[in-house]
Amino acid sequence: MKAHLSVFALSAIIIASIGMAPAFGQIQDPIVVTTDKSSYLEGETIMVTGEVRALLGGEAVSLVVKAPNGNIVSIAQLTVGSDKKFSSELTAGGSLMKASGTYTISVQYGTQSRTAETTFSFGGSSTEPGKITSTTVKIEGSDDLIGYKITGGKLINIMPDVDANSLIVTIEATSDGTLIITIPRSVMDATMDGVDDSYFVLVDGEEVDFEETTTSKDRTLTIQFPAGAEEIEIIGTFVVPEFGTIAVMILAVAIISIIAVSAKSRLSIMPRY
Repeated sequence: MKAHLSVFALSAIIIASIGMAPAFGQIQDPIVVTTDKSSYLEGETIMVTGEVRALLGGEAVSLVVKAPNGNIVSIAQLTVGSDKKFSSELTAGGSLMKASGTYTISVQYGTQSRTAETTFSFGGSSTEPGKITSTTVKIEGSDDLIGYKITGGKLINIMPDVDANSLIVTIEATSDGTLIITIPRSVMDATMDGVDDSYFVLVDGEEVDFEETTTSKDRTLTIQFPAGAEEIEIIGTFVVPEFGTIAVMILAVAIISIIAVSAKSRLSIMPRY
């Protein structure tokens, strides 16, 4: 009888222990994220991996990378696999990731309660000023480059529309995506009485909301677009090439020269008495 009681007691302890202990390999937080290294040099691939504790049907993981000054460097929507894991690859450097320092990766899965962060260090960009790369583009009338990052498609071209004070961004959107575009103020700006004013952004002719961060030298817009989108128009109060003060002075000098030459010609053909 005692032997049977001992076996029963031992079995109860084992069952209780199994019920109290977490399953092997199961994460404790709702979501976790990490990088394969703690620091990167320009051009290196940043491997971002993570895992969720429970699957939410149809939900994607939102990933945002921010620079040391708080500017958004990259945005992505990541699919969670049946194994509850997700991953993404970023390239260290480019037009939006220039400054050295600590960058923050934030992820969210569904609600605010399912968020996590990790950080990595970047040594800074050594890209030569004015050098066109896969994430920068030069437009007519300016030597300054526009930086961009696009997901869900590719950027085809950027052209200024002087009459509309706008930039026309031609894209090929294969899915819903995001365009992060950094516009130097020397290329385009929106001001009213010397104070920053809001841009208007149209996607295929429809006005859309957007996020923006600004510095004294440029303005960075984060614009969402749907699959199939073809054109994004950003409207401000100034865009290059501008028929500005210098052009007016040149025109004035030309007109004065023409008048002077004409007057001299008339004097030379007048008869002398």
